[in-house]
Amino acid sequence: MDELHEAGAFEKLILYPEKEKAPAIAKEPFWKKYTLLGLSLLFLAAGYLFDENLLFAASIIMGGLPLFKIGIKNLLQLDFDMKTLMTIAIIGAAIIGEWREGAVVVILFAISEVLEGYSMDKARASIRSLMEMTPTEALVMRNGREHLLKAEDIEVGDIMIVKPGQMIAMDGVIVEGASSVNQAAITGESVPIEKHISDEVFAGTLNEEGFLKVRVTKLSEDTTIAKIIHLVEEAQGEKAPSQRFIDKFAKYYTPVIILIAAWVAVVPPLFFGADWSTWVYQGLAVLVVGCPCALVISTPVSIVTAIGSAARNGVLVKGGSFLEEAGAIKAIAFDKTGTLTKGIPVVTDVVNLTENESDHAVLAKIAALESKSHHPLASAIMKKAKDYEDIPVDSFMSVTGKGLIGQIEGMEYRVGNQKLFDVIPIPVKRKTQELQKQGKTVIIAGKEDEIIALIAVADEVRETSKSVVKRLHQLGIQKTVMLTGDNQATAEAISHQLGVTDLEAELLPQDKLAFIKKLKSEYGRVAMVGDGVNDAPALASATVGIAMGGAGTDTALETADIALMNDDLTKLPFTIKLSRKTLQIIKQNIALSIGVKLLALLLVVPGWLTLWIAIFADMGMTLLVTLNGLRLLRVKDTDE
Repeated sequence: MDELHEAGAFEKLILYPEKEKAPAIAKEPFWKKYTLLGLSLLFLAAGYLFDENLLFAASIIMGGLPLFKIGIKNLLQLDFDMKTLMTIAIIGAAIIGEWREGAVVVILFAISEVLEGYSMDKARASIRSLMEMTPTEALVMRNGREHLLKAEDIEVGDIMIVKPGQMIAMDGVIVEGASSVNQAAITGESVPIEKHISDEVFAGTLNEEGFLKVRVTKLSEDTTIAKIIHLVEEAQGEKAPSQRFIDKFAKYYTPVIILIAAWVAVVPPLFFGADWSTWVYQGLAVLVVGCPCALVISTPVSIVTAIGSAARNGVLVKGGSFLEEAGAIKAIAFDKTGTLTKGIPVVTDVVNLTENESDHAVLAKIAALESKSHHPLASAIMKKAKDYEDIPVDSFMSVTGKGLIGQIEGMEYRVGNQKLFDVIPIPVKRKTQELQKQGKTVIIAGKEDEIIALIAVADEVRETSKSVVKRLHQLGIQKTVMLTGDNQATAEAISHQLGVTDLEAELLPQDKLAFIKKLKSEYGRVAMVGDGVNDAPALASATVGIAMGGAGTDTALETADIALMNDDLTKLPFTIKLSRKTLQIIKQNIALSIGVKLLALLLVVPGWLTLWIAIFADMGMTLLVTLNGLRLLRVKDTDE
């Protein structure tokens, strides 16, 4: 570990074990951090005032010391990066007596480095803010006493005490109390969520008003926020395709620029009798203008900013490559259950066919029978009904594939499908078919000789699904497809509500995978949106897999390329818009970087290129592309 620290010391890197929190870094006072730059500026001003080259030389040494350390080291190792080029240019300027312009180059380079560092810090601030939101200690009950423990010393099963206004230090389950909890750090949603006994809470969230006792369910390094921080850091460090291309390009570009600069400096004086001082100066200007600073930083600053912005808004993007791919998506396939719908069946209609019993009384009897069952729809009916617990059921029997039979108050009642009844009147059949066409599952309830009610149950469509699909079409997504295992009639009813362009019904998991492959062959880049559990093969096969990841859903974090952390589908258009804006800014930055440099280099032909123009073309463009990348922090999804 000591050797690693020593290796990183040159670049001021601080290393620490992965499972430990980052050590606090003491901030250098402003005056101390920029002393050399300040002295360099003073010497430069004095040099202009007294017209003395020694003062310009002092300015070069003061302002360029950090640059020269790295530049000369790289030069000795034949590693030609931007700092190497700048070092050669400044030393060359001094040799030919251009002390004044050499000093200005040093000052402007130092200022651009400061501003560039500030911009990159700003881009990574979202991760630091997440880290700062995670408390380092918590109050824990052990052996009947309260102990203030460090987060890493808290164990699974410990009871944590969280007072009003405190941050929750660990993931856990509430065992006592109720409160509203602000989960913005995890989900991006600033509206507090009401939490009660048995509800999950997450590290880094704020307990707003109630007193809570929480049983810890995860160690500090395994909490949801720790995983998010880790994944976003990895994503920001991973190079996107455009960045890999630029790095490769810069590797060959830098030696070529050195050769061009040497050619400009040597050929005109050697073969055409031109003035050595003039053309060596032009060669040095070529070195400065040729620095690939702006080009090299154009992509990473955009990717880092975009991933940080997404994380702050409750969208976890697991790498720059996925961000770029999402920006080029032309078709999106949605799993229905749990994605476009809530995934929880609810009673939508109670059709009471009796004349002398209220809806409430009929529903209570049906719920009393369903309470004896384990059928997935039983909970929906029990949730809708009231007071069914007081109704005794005798001679209960479950008939496989048909439904339930039991006696209430000495009379036989039946709840199930059409197979459970000998005769179903035509009007009842018509009403059943009408409800089924709306995408609902119909449960028939009756006595031995009559039908008393129809209960329609459906998986409710999310309130936001229709507007999300509409917004995606506005953003230019050509095809939106709903994938479901439901029958065709139910699928058609739901897809009509949503406004998707296509639907595929009665699918098994392997059918979804086959369909995604077919969609890719037609549209090239395709996204699949699912719940991250049942849709893993299809998510993996899509160009970009997007999981509906409820806070704390490990599967969503592991399976998908992008996770919507609050099960919030409205974050999907935001993600597409952010991805497209990122691609747009990367292209702008690359075009600006190369375009301005080419224009500056053309000024060599008439001999008009000066170090001042070179400085603008290099430093100015570096700052411009950095600031352009930071615009991604302001991206919001609107209908504009």
